[in-house]
Amino acid sequence: MFKALRTIAATVSGIAGGVLHAALQTDEHLVELKPGDAAPEFSLVGSDGCTYRLHDLAGHIVVVAWFPKAFTGG
Repeated sequence: MFKALRTIAATVSGIAGGVLHAALQTDEHLVELKPGDAAPEFSLVGSDGCTYRLHDLAGHIVVVAWFPKAFTGG
């Protein structure tokens, strides 16, 4: 039960952080990438509540999975 509550809290925290970031960052430019392009520097909040930065993962294989409709009713 505690693990489920912790997961829910981390997910809600990550979503809230993302929404807040999107709302406050109006000067960011969209980057269009093509296959084979190097990824620009970015950071993301994981479902565990930790922030992961691309440069911290240098030398490792990185997979970013995004499920925009996960856990929604539609």
